Amino acid sequence: MTSISPMRAGLIVTAMHLALVGSLGGKLLVDRATRPRVWARTAPYDPMLPIRGRYVRLRIDAAMEPGQEQGAWMSDGHVALVDRGGRLTAVKSEDVSSQSGSMMVQNGERVLRLNEPIAYFISEHVPDPSRRPPGEELWVEVTIPKRGAPRPIRLGVKKDGQLTPLD
Repeated sequence: MTSISPMRAGLIVTAMHLALVGSLGGKLLVDRATRPRVWARTAPYDPMLPIRGRYVRLRIDAAMEPGQEQGAWMSDGHVALVDRGGRLTAVKSEDVSSQSGSMMVQNGERVLRLNEPIAYFISEHVPDPSRRPPGEELWVEVTIPKRGAPRPIRLGVKKDGQLTPLD
């Protein structure tokens, strides 16, 4: 029986890691190219975890499907996220592994704030984009995957009804 040299074993493990990371990266790229992309209002939330690096933690607000703003179905809070006119919208879902959130009123509109925040990593030399002057709202463009939380693409600022993507 032939034994594997430490160098060969290391190369095999490296190849396996590269295949795993490459397949995940490929899936994310395919999702970004094929799944809906929408803008969603956010609420910055920072749990102060220095081990994760420089990032902005965001709580996402999804508009409610018209006619579903109220009702007993919200008691379980499970919703699917869909694109309705370029806006992230929550619709009733029977799938218990779907998203959940809390109903709230934001600028006179009933929205569902998703329970699970997402992280948007930022460069070391960029000022914190979550700190906005009065009259500006932070928004995020996300990909809506078939399952799981929305995936952030880029940030934007809405001021006077105009949404402008940040560099």
